[in-house]
Amino acid sequence: MRDAIVVRGGWDGHVPVQATELFAPFLRERGFAVQVHEDLDVYTDADRLAAADLIVQCWSIGTITDAQATGLADAVRAGTGFAGWHGGIVGAFHHTTYHQLTGGVFVHHPPGFVHHELTVVPERAGHPVVAGIGSVALRTEKYWVLSDPLNDVLATVTFDPEPADPAAAGPSGTAWHRPVTLPAIWTRNWGSGRIFVSTVGHKLDDFEVPEVRAITERGLLWAAR
Repeated sequence: MRDAIVVRGGWDGHVPVQATELFAPFLRERGFAVQVHEDLDVYTDADRLAAADLIVQCWSIGTITDAQATGLADAVRAGTGFAGWHGGIVGAFHHTTYHQLTGGVFVHHPPGFVHHELTVVPERAGHPVVAGIGSVALRTEKYWVLSDPLNDVLATVTFDPEPADPAAAGPSGTAWHRPVTLPAIWTRNWGSGRIFVSTVGHKLDDFEVPEVRAITERGLLWAAR
């Protein structure tokens, strides 16, 4: 039996308990023993992390210590998988080591839930996380992220030109004066470990979209040792 750790907490707006409970049964069905931690101190327990094949994190707008960030990064480098979605992974902590690990950080999203498309990158269409999926219609938050060029980007979202806050507008008078395509789902390697990141998943019904549920489940399995 493989071993998975779920680390959850932080801002309640991302419903960390309910969201992770959606995927714990899936992992158990796939042969994982699942242990839940609601304290980041597990990231300083080197033996516990080394025994884990996968860490699923859903922790938003929190603070991580140097020791916790280093412990997590070291475990992934040694082969423990790391995976998560939305603010629970890219809106979690402002810490350089953590950002280097995940390869991206949330910066902005347009107000409210917006209709948009998640588009699989054609060159990555055969990747096991997105195989058989082309574009997915969504109505949820659309994340504007800063990301590492070394990420293997599997799917993107596009920001269309939009009016800007007049107080912040530049000469163009818009926030984006032309369409901007940004990563939405990516994988990456950190030493011997694999990392899966999806920016989709602000609310529980995002996972009722079959393609989103499938991508997330596949991503967890892909990241696992």
